[in-house]
Amino acid sequence: MPRLVFGAVALLVANTAAAEPCYQDSNGRIVTRRRPGLVEVPCPPASTPPVDTPANAPAGTISRITRPALTDYMDAVPVPDRWRIVETLGVQERWWDPYNRNVLKGDRPLDADGAWFFNLGLVSDTVFEHRAVPTPVGASTTRSPGAVDTFGGAAQDALVQNLAAEFAAYKGDTVFRPPDIEFRFTPVLNYNGVRLDEVGSLNADPRTGRTRHDYFLGIQAAFVDLHLRNVSEHYDFDSIRVGIQPFSADFRGFLFQDNQLGVRLFGTRSNNVFQYNLGWFRRLEKDTNSGLNDLLVLPRHDDVVVANLYWQDLPVAGFTSQATVIYNRNREGGQGDHYDDNGFIQRPSSLGREEARDYDVIYVGFSGDGHFGRLNLTTSVYYAAGRETSGTFVPGKTRISALFAALESSVDFDWMRLRVSGLYGSGDGDPLDDRATGFDAIFENPQFAGADSSYWIRQAVPLVGGGRVALSGRNGVLPSLRSSKEEGQSNFTNPGILLAGLGADLDLLPTLRLSANANTLYFDKTAVIEFVRNQGPIAKHIGYDLSAALTWRPWMSQNLVLRASYGTLLGGAGWKALYPDSFPYVLLLNAVLAY
Repeated sequence: MPRLVFGAVALLVANTAAAEPCYQDSNGRIVTRRRPGLVEVPCPPASTPPVDTPANAPAGTISRITRPALTDYMDAVPVPDRWRIVETLGVQERWWDPYNRNVLKGDRPLDADGAWFFNLGLVSDTVFEHRAVPTPVGASTTRSPGAVDTFGGAAQDALVQNLAAEFAAYKGDTVFRPPDIEFRFTPVLNYNGVRLDEVGSLNADPRTGRTRHDYFLGIQAAFVDLHLRNVSEHYDFDSIRVGIQPFSADFRGFLFQDNQLGVRLFGTRSNNVFQYNLGWFRRLEKDTNSGLNDLLVLPRHDDVVVANLYWQDLPVAGFTSQATVIYNRNREGGQGDHYDDNGFIQRPSSLGREEARDYDVIYVGFSGDGHFGRLNLTTSVYYAAGRETSGTFVPGKTRISALFAALESSVDFDWMRLRVSGLYGSGDGDPLDDRATGFDAIFENPQFAGADSSYWIRQAVPLVGGGRVALSGRNGVLPSLRSSKEEGQSNFTNPGILLAGLGADLDLLPTLRLSANANTLYFDKTAVIEFVRNQGPIAKHIGYDLSAALTWRPWMSQNLVLRASYGTLLGGAGWKALYPDSFPYVLLLNAVLAY
C-alpha cells in the first residue's frame, strides 16, 4: 500500500512538471518561469539536461533554467521606471479618463528622471437664479410712467457660467510628504447675464436698461509653493507659498475666506498634531459683476496679517481646536472715491457721513471642528478690537469693540443628520457715540445654516431709503450695511444679528441628498437702521428663513453634481417695517461638471 501511494504521488508530480509551460526570451533562451513580455513555446524534451547558458549565448541555444539569476531577470524585463511598469502589462492610458492612468492627472512623471508631475483640473459651474428682491424705483426714471412708489418690481433673473482651469506642476515624491516645489495657475472665465424689472439698479446710467450681459477673465490662483525642510522622521515640514492663493481663517468661512495675493509660511509638528500658518495678504480689487480677482488694476490698500495654530485631538480625540489672531489694516481713507464698473460708489459708502475711512482691527478667535462621541460640533468665537478714523456717522476716531459667536451641533442616525445652529454678531446701540460695537468680517463666505440655499445668506438685500448699501451682503450672514463685500470697506456701526436654526441632511439614495433648514433671524440692535431710515421704532424680528435643497451625484462622485434649491423669507415685524408687502424668494439651479 505505501508503494502504491508513493507511486501515485510521483506520477502526479511528473505530470505536473511535464505540463509546466515554457517561455522564450529575446535572446532565444527557453525558461520555465513566466515573466512579462515573454512568449510561450513548446517545452524541450524532459531528457534535456539543465544548463546555465550565459546571457550572451547565440540565439537558438536551449537551456532549461528553473531558477534564473538576477542578471537574467534584468535582461528579460527592461523597465524604464516604476511608474511605467504597468505599460509592460498592456495597460494604456487615455487622456480623457481621470480614473485610470493619466499623465494629465499626475499618475506618471513628465520627465525621464521621474521628478516632475503635472495635474490638470477643469470645472464648469453653471448657476441659474430666479428671485424676488426688494428693489427701489429708479431715482431718475422708472419703467412704469406715473409710478411714485418707493418699491418697484422685485423679480430678477440671473445666469452665471464659470469655466475654471487649474494647472499644477510639482516636483517630488508626494506619498508621505509635500512636493519639493509646486507651481499652480487657475484662470476663470465668467459670463453673467441679469434681468431686472426696474431700470437704474443694474447701472447708474438708466439708458443701459433692465438687462446686462458681461464677460470677465479672472485669476483665482497663481502661486509657487516651496518645501523648505523636513523637521522630523514623520515628514513634519515647513513650506512657503507666494502669490494668489486660497485661504480660510476658520472652518466655516466666517471671518476671511478668499483667494488673495500674499505670502504664507505654513507647516506641521509632532506627526501632524500641530499645523500652523503665518501669512500676509494684500487684497486685490474684484470685478464688479463676476466677483473674480481683477489684475488690471492696482491692489487695494487693505492688508491682512494672520497667525493661527491647529491642535488635533484637543480636548478629545476626534476634535481639532484652532487659535487665530488676524490684523486688518485699511488705509483707503486718502485714496479718493472708488466707483464700481456699473457707476455706483463703493468707497466711501453712501452711508452716514459718506467719508473715506482708515481702520486698524485685531481679531482674536477660537474655532473648533470635530466630534465628541456621536455629537458633531463646529464652533467659532471672535472678538474684534481697534480704531477707525473717522467713524461712519461721527467725525474723529471711533473705538471698535465687537463680538461674534457661532455654533453648529449635529447627530447622525444612519442615513440622517439632524442639526442645530446658533449665531450671534453684536450690534451698535448708538450710532452717534465714539464706540463702534457692530461686528463685521473682512470677507465672509459662511458655510452655515443652509449657506447659499438660504435666502438671507444668498441674496444681497438693498437698504432702500437708507443709502445705497446692502442690509445683508451676497453670500454673507452679517447685516453690516456695506456698499458691497467685494469692493466696500468693513462697517462696525451696524445692527448685528441673532440666528437660531434647525436643519437636516437626508441621504435618500447613495446619489441623492435632501437638505432642509429653518432659521429665525433677529437684529441685535435696531438703532442704526432707525437712524439711517429716519424711521422708528423698528422691531428686531427679521423673519423666518426657510430653505430646501436637492443634491444629485449620478456618478457617485464629484465629477457631476446637480443641485436645486428653494429659499424664502417669511418677514417678521422688522422686515415688514423696512419692506412692506414684499414676498422674497429664490429658486436656484446649479450644475457642476469637473474633470
